[in-house]
Amino acid sequence: MALTRRSSDLLKPFTAATAAAAAAGTYIPALRRPFSTDDTTTIAVETSVPFTGHRCEPPSRTVETSPKELMTFFRDMAMMRRMEIAADSLYKAKLIRGFCHLYDGQEAVAVGMEAAITRKDCIITAYRDHCIYLGRGGTLLESFAELMGRQAGCSKGKGGSMHFYKKENGFYGGHGIVGAQVPLGVGLAFAQKYSKEEHVTFALYGDGAANQGQLFEALNIAALWDLPAILVCENNHYGMGTAEWRAAKSPAYYKRGDYVPGLKVDGMDALAVKQACKFAKEHALKNGPIILEMDTYRYHGHSMSDPGSTYRTRDEISGVRQERDPIERVRKLILSHDLATEKELKDIEKEFRKEVDDAIAKAKESPMPEPSELFTNVYVKGYGVEAFGADRKEVKATLP
Repeated sequence: MALTRRSSDLLKPFTAATAAAAAAGTYIPALRRPFSTDDTTTIAVETSVPFTGHRCEPPSRTVETSPKELMTFFRDMAMMRRMEIAADSLYKAKLIRGFCHLYDGQEAVAVGMEAAITRKDCIITAYRDHCIYLGRGGTLLESFAELMGRQAGCSKGKGGSMHFYKKENGFYGGHGIVGAQVPLGVGLAFAQKYSKEEHVTFALYGDGAANQGQLFEALNIAALWDLPAILVCENNHYGMGTAEWRAAKSPAYYKRGDYVPGLKVDGMDALAVKQACKFAKEHALKNGPIILEMDTYRYHGHSMSDPGSTYRTRDEISGVRQERDPIERVRKLILSHDLATEKELKDIEKEFRKEVDDAIAKAKESPMPEPSELFTNVYVKGYGVEAFGADRKEVKATLP
């Protein structure tokens, strides 16, 4: 990222000469940090690459942030990364069963999106949902308990990895059927418009779901009715083990709406994601749907059954880590603005290792769901609780 700054003293280097001057008492200001870590002073940062628009004028590359926001980005992404690494270990230890799709590498999408919206705005996503849930205010304990199928989980241990949920914070899952969350997201946007709310819905999907017919059907009706729906394609370039260019004749997903505007975004840049989501929300409230294509990358395979190295090279993965890692980008910003030292950032990461370990220990203590829970949350409360025989005259059972 290129940096712009409001103060010419913002990035003065601390050299041997200034150290000597400071020792002599003639150069004191450089010894002080220009900001505190909870400071809301405006810092202007330019995104790493420009936005590319389709049927719309892209937003400015210059993004306003603050020391407090940058430190929050670092902490949130460090926590998300540690959680996913721990989930990998738990899966290999057979404490997590079934499907498990990890989000490490894509954290900038989750934190940048949250920075641009409120909890009154809705988010719905596919099965790579752990970090989106954390961003919506979920806890590590609820996450690990759900992953391990325990009662303390966010879905009471009945959903597992693919079905995290937090309705009170505007998070509607967590869906296992490829692309099926998009029509549901458009339905949420319809409800928002019907209720005359000034809120929007972000419906996330991957490049592997971008060719689904239901996506285009939902987009069509969203455009017809000018619904406040923002379709977010998290393009990590591989749908399972298939490269995007092998699956899509046109992999420019932000243009795939045709009559619907779109924007291509560097999804490894948290500030670019924030700027794009802010722009998209304003657009959707005034004009209806818009597509955001987040150019991102996953470090793990598609799921835990995929080693992730048979259809791409290890050099490709390590190259993205070195050049585009979202956490390292924010780390460099923090260090260049002298908001924290390298040691302080390392200490934050160590702190999250402990928090994750503590959450796992507590999650393991939570019991499995009772067998009777198989029959709950199937029907609307008060309906479908009676089971009849074939002649429908005699009640055979009453569900708990």
